[in-house]
Amino acid sequence: MIRRTFIRLAFAMLALIAPLRAHAQDWKGQVKELRIGLLGGENTSSRLARYDNFQHLLQETLGIPVKLYPAADYAGVMQAMGAGQLDLAEFSPSAFAGAWLDCKCVEPTVVPLEKDGTVFYVSVMLTRKDSGITSIDQMKGHSLAWADPNSASGYLIPSASLKSSGIDLADGAYFSRTGFAGGHEQGIIAVLNKQYDACVTWTSGQGDIEQGYSRGAIRGMVDRGMLKMSDVNIIWKSGKIPNGPWGLRSSLPAGLKAAFTAFMLDLPKSHKDIYDQIEQGSGVGYVPATMDLYTDIIGLREAERQGSR
Repeated sequence: MIRRTFIRLAFAMLALIAPLRAHAQDWKGQVKELRIGLLGGENTSSRLARYDNFQHLLQETLGIPVKLYPAADYAGVMQAMGAGQLDLAEFSPSAFAGAWLDCKCVEPTVVPLEKDGTVFYVSVMLTRKDSGITSIDQMKGHSLAWADPNSASGYLIPSASLKSSGIDLADGAYFSRTGFAGGHEQGIIAVLNKQYDACVTWTSGQGDIEQGYSRGAIRGMVDRGMLKMSDVNIIWKSGKIPNGPWGLRSSLPAGLKAAFTAFMLDLPKSHKDIYDQIEQGSGVGYVPATMDLYTDIIGLREAERQGSR
């Protein structure tokens, strides 16, 4: 009797589990390939090289083709997401906020975790060491390169912070001129080549400054031998900015969203080398992201849009 009851319970459990398994996989009939947008701000060959192992591992894990689409700038990824031409991207917080305001069609899935257990980073301003410029006060009459208009650390936060401190950003009012370099890497290179006196970029702000901190655009260039910290000054630092999320199109099947989230949460543990490649440094992993984390950034972007009308 007990044996027959156990067998009936086992078959009942299988009857419940089978539909769940089928439901978890039914997204494969709806999604033929996964299209990942790569934000601008770094030369294309470097971006593709950093994401190559990630692409192949994700493709093997999901069992569908995964394709990479590098964009010339942040706006390219934002527009493609809105048009349904991309499925996911690792956004800057400002680019995510802008994409959400444009189409309400994206949602955050995971966000990078820093060594101190937080999900924040900072914007910094760099000058050449031999310029003699060591403070914001000394930047008066000198030129400043923003990274990208859709970058939080490369434009939105530093511009808002400088304005709130009383600095007029109109060309000639405080800085001799300002302009967009086309990305974080391009902005730093412009300073090194004396095309601009300073630039703003992103960094974790944690770890050894001589190595370019633990993670970020600076660290990435130091690791590739493109930058020596002994050649630059950090003359300004912002307050905390929420790390940008990996954002998915909201219309993607729930099963695919869950599979991608599980993949990302496991990545730093199972393939730390690949995690370090895509995150440019030595962060410690990911945690689930929520819209609440980006409320303030969305508010800043919305205010900026209203002000430019």
